Amino acid sequence: MYSAPAEKTDSGNFPEEMNAKGVEILSGDPKKAIIKLSVPMIVAMSVQTVYQLVDTYWVSGLGADALAAMGFVFPFFFISMALSNGLGIGGGSAISRRIGARDKAGADNVAVHTIVMMMLLVLIFTIPFYVFAPQIFSLVGAGQTTYLAVAYARVIFLGSLVVFFTNVANAILRAEGDSKRAMQAMVLGAALNIVLDPIFIYTFNMGIAGAAWATLLSLAVSSLMMLNWLFLRKDTFVSFNFKDFSFEKDIVNDIFRVTIPASTQQLSMSLSMLILNLIIVNVSNTDGVAVYSTGWRVATIAIAPLIGIATAMVSVSGAAFGAKEFEKAKTAHTYAIKLGLLIESGVAVFTFIFAPQIAAVFTQTEDAAHIAPDLVHFLRVICIFYPSVSLGMLSTSFFQGAGKGMNALTANLLRTIVFTPLFAALFAFTLNMGQVGAWWGIVIGNGMGAGVTFVWARLYLSTILNTEPLNKPIEQGF
Repeated sequence: MYSAPAEKTDSGNFPEEMNAKGVEILSGDPKKAIIKLSVPMIVAMSVQTVYQLVDTYWVSGLGADALAAMGFVFPFFFISMALSNGLGIGGGSAISRRIGARDKAGADNVAVHTIVMMMLLVLIFTIPFYVFAPQIFSLVGAGQTTYLAVAYARVIFLGSLVVFFTNVANAILRAEGDSKRAMQAMVLGAALNIVLDPIFIYTFNMGIAGAAWATLLSLAVSSLMMLNWLFLRKDTFVSFNFKDFSFEKDIVNDIFRVTIPASTQQLSMSLSMLILNLIIVNVSNTDGVAVYSTGWRVATIAIAPLIGIATAMVSVSGAAFGAKEFEKAKTAHTYAIKLGLLIESGVAVFTFIFAPQIAAVFTQTEDAAHIAPDLVHFLRVICIFYPSVSLGMLSTSFFQGAGKGMNALTANLLRTIVFTPLFAALFAFTLNMGQVGAWWGIVIGNGMGAGVTFVWARLYLSTILNTEPLNKPIEQGF
């Protein structure tokens, strides 16, 4: 049994605040905390990935060029997700650690800093990407699909504030253990997107830009829900007071210790996708990019449960490290890994068996039917690495919760920038396997990276447990 930390704190009313349900979950049994926090997020992520598949399905009706255009845009959309998710993870980790240390005022201050930093990032991201969209997509090889990519991307770039706020606000809710309301906002947005997609794409005859507008409006609804909870009803654990706000160096540094590595980590995934797109275009054509982008969207539904568990891992490990309960952090990590391996093994088998039926859903039109065999092949190759993803993703989340973002980043860069492109190029060019070689490069590169991250996390835990007294805080820097 795990007991809550002692009630002594610099924030005098914090013990009473501990009655908040989410905080009680974070302070309890780590196995129960992983389940209670991850189940709502698994539901939310599953619904979101279903929406992505539905989105791809409706766009596939516009032909293979539209699918390829989405493939070229996706890495850049992923950049906005990387920056906002990275800031959310950094702020959320700092909030969870202060909750674990029973510092309510500190948690509030971190939350305010996170929102202000988000607003600055929105300005930095939106202007250059919107203005230079045509040049950007020409440079990355979009070719004949450039005009479609620009039409889709400019809508997404224009709505960056909504994208950023949705991810950051959601992370703040998760950080205080309120995963149910985080789920509600995500599910409503995804469900609305599913309804709006065909209306905007076909009924309003907006084409691929209609898919982007459907996404943006759906995220806006999710944002309004969380805006209401955080700033109007003010019934969350953390509270916001922007009066007389000024940046505090220690808080900014604490957030950035995780934010910068987490954002860089996800940005490296965007760079990896761009490199893979270029490899695929050179050994195939834009149809190969259509297969890759469509198949990867299908693959995201396989790892949706892991993303849900990973969000719980950040909060649980953050609270455990804040309370200096390192054995509790180890229990959480071990349990999450076992859960992830079990789920992903089942999903991999399902994907392999039903790959033809899955591919058929996205290749029904005459313009897209010719990529069906390649899509089936992609799905059957890529599912091999699903179980190994749990080792890497959940270990990364553990590091992020602990405030050790650079550990996760280093291992991730090996996977995304070194292993995956290297093996993809090796198999595609050197071994002359073409686009199929790129698929195998993705599998092997991701598998090796996941293994490195897992081993590093276990070694770090062993070191902490063997050398750090349980009543002494560990250094949270790089």
